[in-house]
Amino acid sequence: MEPYEIISLVAIGMLGGVWNAVAGGATLFTFPALMAVGLPPVVANATNYLALLPSNAAALPAYRKELQAVGPALWPLMFVSGLGAIAGSLLLLVSDPSVFEVLIPFLIFMATLLFAFGEPLRTRLMSLAGGKSTGITVLAIAQIMGYSDFHVANGIKNLLATSFTILSIIVFGVGGLINWPAAIAMMAGAVFGGVFGGYAAKLVNQTYLRAFVILFGLVLSGVYFYRTYV
Repeated sequence: MEPYEIISLVAIGMLGGVWNAVAGGATLFTFPALMAVGLPPVVANATNYLALLPSNAAALPAYRKELQAVGPALWPLMFVSGLGAIAGSLLLLVSDPSVFEVLIPFLIFMATLLFAFGEPLRTRLMSLAGGKSTGITVLAIAQIMGYSDFHVANGIKNLLATSFTILSIIVFGVGGLINWPAAIAMMAGAVFGGVFGGYAAKLVNQTYLRAFVILFGLVLSGVYFYRTYV
Protein backbone atom coordinates (compact mmCIF):
# COMPACT_ATOMS: atom_id res chain seq x y z
CA MET A 1 0.00 0.00 0.00
CA GLU A 2 1.12 3.56 -0.73
CA PRO A 3 1.78 5.91 2.23
CA TYR A 4 -1.08 8.20 1.23
CA GLU A 5 -3.44 5.22 1.20
CA ILE A 6 -2.39 4.24 4.71
CA ILE A 7 -2.88 7.80 5.95
CA SER A 8 -6.28 7.95 4.28
CA LEU A 9 -7.39 4.70 5.93
CA VAL A 10 -6.24 5.90 9.35
CA ALA A 11 -8.24 9.11 8.90
CA ILE A 12 -11.33 7.25 7.63
CA GLY A 13 -10.96 4.80 10.52
CA MET A 14 -10.92 7.65 12.99
CA LEU A 15 -14.04 9.15 11.46
CA GLY A 16 -15.65 5.71 11.33
CA GLY A 17 -14.80 5.10 14.97
CA VAL A 18 -16.50 8.31 16.06
CA TRP A 19 -19.46 7.71 13.77
CA ASN A 20 -20.04 4.12 14.87
CA ALA A 21 -19.87 5.02 18.52
CA VAL A 22 -22.25 7.96 18.09
CA ALA A 23 -24.84 6.60 15.67
CA GLY A 24 -23.72 3.46 13.88
CA GLY A 25 -23.59 2.97 10.14
CA ALA A 26 -19.94 3.89 9.56
CA THR A 27 -19.71 1.00 7.11
CA LEU A 28 -21.55 3.25 4.67
CA PHE A 29 -18.28 5.10 4.08
CA THR A 30 -15.51 2.85 5.49
CA PHE A 31 -16.43 0.01 3.12
CA PRO A 32 -16.22 2.22 0.00
CA ALA A 33 -12.93 3.64 1.30
CA LEU A 34 -11.42 0.17 1.42
CA MET A 35 -12.57 -0.54 -2.12
CA ALA A 36 -11.14 2.82 -3.20
CA VAL A 37 -7.62 1.67 -2.24
CA GLY A 38 -8.01 -1.39 -4.45
CA LEU A 39 -9.54 -4.11 -2.29
CA PRO A 40 -12.08 -6.41 -3.99
CA PRO A 41 -15.60 -6.04 -2.53
CA VAL A 42 -15.59 -9.34 -0.62
CA VAL A 43 -12.15 -8.65 0.87
CA ALA A 44 -13.14 -5.05 1.65
CA ASN A 45 -16.22 -6.30 3.49
CA ALA A 46 -14.25 -8.79 5.58
CA THR A 47 -11.49 -6.27 6.28
CA ASN A 48 -14.07 -3.68 7.29
CA TYR A 49 -15.38 -5.97 10.03
CA LEU A 50 -11.95 -6.17 11.64
CA ALA A 51 -11.14 -2.51 11.06
CA LEU A 52 -14.24 -1.23 12.86
CA LEU A 53 -14.10 -3.66 15.79
CA PRO A 54 -12.28 -1.14 18.04
CA SER A 55 -14.86 1.57 17.37
CA ASN A 56 -17.58 -0.52 18.98
CA ALA A 57 -15.50 -2.12 21.71
CA ALA A 58 -13.80 1.14 22.75
CA ALA A 59 -17.17 2.84 23.18
CA LEU A 60 -18.54 0.25 25.64
CA PRO A 61 -17.20 1.88 28.85
CA ALA A 62 -19.26 4.99 28.07
CA TYR A 63 -22.43 2.85 28.10
CA ARG A 64 -21.69 0.73 31.16
CA LYS A 65 -24.69 2.02 33.13
CA GLU A 66 -27.07 1.67 30.19
CA LEU A 67 -26.01 -1.94 29.59
CA GLN A 68 -26.35 -2.81 33.26
CA ALA A 69 -29.90 -1.47 33.17
CA VAL A 70 -30.85 -3.85 30.33
CA GLY A 71 -29.42 -6.81 32.23
CA PRO A 72 -30.17 -10.44 31.26
CA ALA A 73 -32.08 -9.42 28.12
CA LEU A 74 -28.69 -8.95 26.47
CA TRP A 75 -27.93 -12.68 26.39
CA PRO A 76 -30.61 -13.83 23.91
CA LEU A 77 -29.75 -10.88 21.68
CA MET A 78 -26.07 -11.82 21.70
CA PHE A 79 -26.91 -15.45 20.97
CA VAL A 80 -29.18 -14.71 18.01
CA SER A 81 -26.87 -12.07 16.55
CA GLY A 82 -23.93 -14.44 16.95
CA LEU A 83 -25.68 -17.20 15.01
CA GLY A 84 -26.55 -14.72 12.29
CA ALA A 85 -22.97 -13.48 12.11
CA ILE A 86 -21.54 -16.96 11.71
CA ALA A 87 -24.12 -17.96 9.10
CA GLY A 88 -23.67 -14.75 7.11
CA SER A 89 -19.89 -14.95 7.22
CA LEU A 90 -19.84 -18.56 6.05
CA LEU A 91 -22.25 -17.68 3.24
CA LEU A 92 -19.99 -14.85 2.10
CA LEU A 93 -16.99 -17.15 2.28
CA VAL A 94 -18.46 -19.70 -0.15
CA SER A 95 -20.36 -17.30 -2.42
CA ASP A 96 -19.24 -16.11 -5.83
CA PRO A 97 -17.64 -12.64 -5.35
CA SER A 98 -19.56 -11.33 -8.36
CA VAL A 99 -22.84 -12.05 -6.56
CA PHE A 100 -21.76 -9.88 -3.64
CA GLU A 101 -20.80 -7.04 -5.99
CA VAL A 102 -24.29 -7.05 -7.49
CA LEU A 103 -25.85 -6.95 -4.02
CA ILE A 104 -23.79 -4.02 -2.68
CA PRO A 105 -26.23 -1.23 -3.75
CA PHE A 106 -29.18 -3.14 -2.31
CA LEU A 107 -27.40 -3.83 0.98
CA ILE A 108 -26.52 -0.16 1.42
CA PHE A 109 -30.06 0.91 0.53
CA MET A 110 -31.69 -1.61 2.88
CA ALA A 111 -29.38 -0.58 5.72
CA THR A 112 -30.38 3.04 5.15
CA LEU A 113 -34.09 2.18 5.15
CA LEU A 114 -33.76 0.22 8.38
CA PHE A 115 -32.02 3.16 9.99
CA ALA A 116 -34.66 5.58 8.68
CA PHE A 117 -37.77 3.59 9.57
CA GLY A 118 -36.61 1.92 12.75
CA GLU A 119 -38.91 4.02 14.94
CA PRO A 120 -42.22 3.01 13.24
CA LEU A 121 -41.04 -0.59 13.36
CA ARG A 122 -40.24 -0.21 17.05
CA THR A 123 -43.74 1.12 17.71
CA ARG A 124 -45.30 -1.79 15.84
CA LEU A 125 -43.26 -4.38 17.71
CA MET A 126 -44.18 -2.85 21.04
CA SER A 127 -47.89 -2.92 20.16
CA LEU A 128 -47.59 -6.60 19.25
CA ALA A 129 -45.86 -7.34 22.55
CA GLY A 130 -48.97 -6.11 24.36
CA GLY A 131 -47.12 -5.39 27.58
CA LYS A 132 -46.48 -9.09 28.25
CA SER A 133 -43.40 -10.51 29.95
CA THR A 134 -41.58 -10.81 26.65
CA GLY A 135 -41.69 -7.05 26.34
CA ILE A 136 -38.18 -6.49 27.67
CA THR A 137 -36.59 -8.56 24.91
CA VAL A 138 -38.77 -6.99 22.24
CA LEU A 139 -37.98 -3.57 23.63
CA ALA A 140 -34.25 -4.24 23.46
CA ILE A 141 -34.48 -5.38 19.85
CA ALA A 142 -36.75 -2.47 18.96
CA GLN A 143 -34.45 0.06 20.57
CA ILE A 144 -31.53 -1.13 18.48
CA MET A 145 -33.54 -0.70 15.30
CA GLY A 146 -35.49 2.42 16.22
CA TYR A 147 -33.26 4.21 18.75
CA SER A 148 -36.24 5.08 20.93
CA ASP A 149 -34.00 5.51 23.97
CA PHE A 150 -30.95 6.43 21.97
CA HIS A 151 -28.25 5.93 24.59
CA VAL A 152 -29.49 2.56 25.84
CA ALA A 153 -29.94 1.38 22.26
CA ASN A 154 -26.51 2.65 21.30
CA GLY A 155 -24.91 0.76 24.18
CA ILE A 156 -26.65 -2.46 23.12
CA LYS A 157 -25.72 -1.88 19.51
CA ASN A 158 -22.05 -1.45 20.37
CA LEU A 159 -22.05 -4.59 22.53
CA LEU A 160 -23.73 -6.74 19.89
CA ALA A 161 -21.55 -5.30 17.13
CA THR A 162 -18.45 -6.17 19.15
CA SER A 163 -19.56 -9.74 19.84
CA PHE A 164 -20.75 -10.69 16.37
CA THR A 165 -17.86 -8.89 14.69
CA ILE A 166 -15.39 -11.05 16.61
CA LEU A 167 -17.16 -14.19 15.36
CA SER A 168 -17.17 -12.92 11.78
CA ILE A 169 -13.49 -12.02 11.98
CA ILE A 170 -12.66 -15.58 13.02
CA VAL A 171 -14.51 -16.97 10.00
CA PHE A 172 -13.03 -14.41 7.60
CA GLY A 173 -9.53 -14.84 9.03
CA VAL A 174 -9.60 -18.61 8.60
CA GLY A 175 -10.97 -18.11 5.09
CA GLY A 176 -8.13 -15.72 4.16
CA LEU A 177 -10.41 -12.81 3.24
CA ILE A 178 -8.88 -10.13 5.46
CA ASN A 179 -6.33 -7.66 4.09
CA TRP A 180 -4.32 -7.18 7.28
CA PRO A 181 -2.31 -4.03 6.38
CA ALA A 182 -5.49 -2.17 5.43
CA ALA A 183 -7.33 -3.46 8.50
CA ILE A 184 -4.54 -2.40 10.87
CA ALA A 185 -4.33 1.08 9.33
CA MET A 186 -8.05 1.66 9.69
CA MET A 187 -8.12 0.12 13.18
CA ALA A 188 -5.47 2.56 14.35
CA GLY A 189 -7.85 5.44 13.69
CA ALA A 190 -10.94 3.57 14.86
CA VAL A 191 -9.50 3.01 18.35
CA PHE A 192 -9.20 6.73 19.03
CA GLY A 193 -12.46 7.50 17.28
CA GLY A 194 -14.38 4.89 19.26
CA VAL A 195 -13.19 6.15 22.63
CA PHE A 196 -13.90 9.78 21.77
CA GLY A 197 -17.21 9.02 20.07
CA GLY A 198 -18.60 7.00 22.95
CA TYR A 199 -18.53 10.04 25.21
CA ALA A 200 -19.31 12.57 22.49
CA ALA A 201 -22.49 10.69 21.57
CA LYS A 202 -24.30 12.11 24.56
CA LEU A 203 -23.56 15.67 23.43
CA VAL A 204 -24.68 15.38 19.79
CA ASN A 205 -28.02 16.55 18.41
CA GLN A 206 -29.44 13.17 17.46
CA THR A 207 -32.12 14.53 15.11
CA TYR A 208 -29.61 16.23 12.82
CA LEU A 209 -27.24 13.30 13.05
CA ARG A 210 -29.88 10.77 12.03
CA ALA A 211 -30.97 12.98 9.14
CA PHE A 212 -27.41 13.21 7.85
CA VAL A 213 -26.88 9.43 8.12
CA ILE A 214 -30.05 8.79 6.12
CA LEU A 215 -29.17 11.36 3.47
CA PHE A 216 -25.65 10.02 3.16
CA GLY A 217 -26.93 6.44 2.86
CA LEU A 218 -29.38 7.37 0.11
CA VAL A 219 -26.72 9.23 -1.87
CA LEU A 220 -24.22 6.41 -1.47
CA SER A 221 -26.72 3.73 -2.50
CA GLY A 222 -27.61 5.83 -5.54
CA VAL A 223 -23.94 6.08 -6.50
CA TYR A 224 -23.48 2.33 -6.25
CA PHE A 225 -26.67 1.59 -8.18
CA TYR A 226 -25.36 3.83 -10.94
CA ARG A 227 -21.88 2.29 -10.94
CA THR A 228 -23.24 -1.26 -10.90
CA TYR A 229 -26.17 -1.11 -13.30
CA VAL A 230 -25.64 1.88 -15.61
